[in-house]
Amino acid sequence: MGKYAAKRFALMLMSLLIITFMCFVLVRMLPPAELPIGDPHTAVIEARREAAGYNKPYIVQFYIYLRDIFTKWDWGVSDVLYFGQDVIKIFTTKLPPSMIVNFYSTIGSIPIGIILGIIAALKKNTWIDHFISTSTMVCISVPSFVYAFLIQYFLSYKLGWLPFLMKSGTDYFSWPMFVSMVPAIISLSLGTIAGYTRTTRAELTEVLTSEFMLLARTKGLTKAQATVRHALKNCLVVILPSIMSAFVGIMGGSLIIEKIFAIPGTGSLYLNSINGRDYPLFMFYTIFSISISLILGIVIDISYGFIDPRIRMGSRK
Repeated sequence: MGKYAAKRFALMLMSLLIITFMCFVLVRMLPPAELPIGDPHTAVIEARREAAGYNKPYIVQFYIYLRDIFTKWDWGVSDVLYFGQDVIKIFTTKLPPSMIVNFYSTIGSIPIGIILGIIAALKKNTWIDHFISTSTMVCISVPSFVYAFLIQYFLSYKLGWLPFLMKSGTDYFSWPMFVSMVPAIISLSLGTIAGYTRTTRAELTEVLTSEFMLLARTKGLTKAQATVRHALKNCLVVILPSIMSAFVGIMGGSLIIEKIFAIPGTGSLYLNSINGRDYPLFMFYTIFSISISLILGIVIDISYGFIDPRIRMGSRK
């Protein structure tokens, strides 16, 4: 397992370097945003652009970019959106609302999705199963921003139960702030619940028809006891990694949902950095999100060996 983890980590670093270089070159091919004339920060930004080698070949620019990161931990400053401010400081101020909204949607989606999947599997081929399966397919097929518009129209506009947009401020754990987050939480949760429901139903349906389940029933266990003690334990090999990936993905934010509900998080920051051609902000968020995705892949693969000891990653027979 240790050799496998080390190998995967080395491949992760190589993949991160290649993807970062590709994104770096593509974004630098765009002309830099024009700076305001007469602003005292303009001279500083122009000096930093000169030091970053904006007028040099892309490979030299990339070398300077990596050198500043590894030697000075300098990820650059915002050129356009937050004129002259450090990108790390900007990102850390935008990260909490994204994480909190995604955390609420995740912890709510997991139990609901698993319970619905269990019910559908135990009631296989009944109207309950058909209803849950059909609803699951609909929820998975419809994009989250469609739910966002429907929630805003019915729950916010027609009924007036919820606010249209997230409340401003930094009191993220207050009750008014939580209520203002509910529309975004519901929009993000519906597709996630459907995903857990489909996965749990598919795995549990297969396990329930296995021979060891028949043996458990013949030993005197009820259907509920056999399901909880044996069937669900085998399903965890697939379900738990998806739960872990959901929690790791909390830091990624949601681009469209954050924009619709005016959540001042990393998703809206990313979109604004693209539209404003703010290179340092775009690159920092890109590297951050890529790193999270690559680490997630390693964590999921390694978790299989801990969930089920029969699985040995990278072993040879």
